[in-house]
Formats: sequence, structure tokens, C-alpha cells
Amino acid sequence: MIVQIKKNVMTGIFDHALADFPNECCGFLYGTEKGQRIIERYEPVNNGKEGDQRRRFAIDPLDYIRAEQQAMEWDTQLVGIYHSHPLHSAIASEHDLAQAMPWFSYVIVSVFPEEVKEIRSFRLDDVRPAFSEEFITH
Repeated sequence: MIVQIKKNVMTGIFDHALADFPNECCGFLYGTEKGQRIIERYEPVNNGKEGDQRRRFAIDPLDYIRAEQQAMEWDTQLVGIYHSHPLHSAIASEHDLAQAMPWFSYVIVSVFPEEVKEIRSFRLDDVRPAFSEEFITH
């Protein structure tokens, strides 16, 4: 699967990851499906994880409701979630897999002090509980 992430969205996600470092950042991704997934907007959200936010993130269920409402207002679709992995690679973890929902793209950025090292995207397989990597274009 191909996912196109608009340049301004990628820049915004990178800025959010750097601003929240050393904690994980998170947020919502909005876009369309036109032969490929096109991510046109993002919306940062507070990491609601209690305790150590350096290795986990949590999104409040009310934030999901607000994100769905925002998608309707913008006449677009909620297509995924992004989050950062401070001081680690941008590979989906077992925890990420356990929290994943079908259909969403899960964009992960690897962030270190003063730089984002990589960005990758994953989608839950239809057949088995595993992730498939999506090819990112911009």
C-alpha cells in the first residue's frame, strides 16, 4: 500500500516530535483514498499516558470522538495516527500492534535530540494480527 504524506504534514509531525522529546508525541491523520491514501492534515493531541511517556502514548477516547467530528467538519476522513519513538527506530512495537485498529495508517517517527532520523508507516493486516509496512511518498 502507498501512503502519500503532504510535505506540510510531515514537517508538522517532525516539529511535534521534536517539541515533545524526550516523550512520545501523538496525533491524528486526515485524508482521502484515491487509489492510494493521501494524508493532507494532521492534528496533534496530548499524550494521555499516565506515568512514563518516554516509551508509551495513550489517546483519550474523547479525543477520538473529537477527531471523528473534526473529520466531518473538514469533509475528510480520519485515516490514522502518528506517534514518535524517542531514541528508538521507527518500527512498530508489539504494544503498537496490540493497540492497532484495522484500516488506520500508523505513522511512526524516530526522534533524537535535535533531529528526526526516519519516518515509516504501517497498517494492520486483514488476515493476521501483524503490521504491513506502507510505502511513503510526498
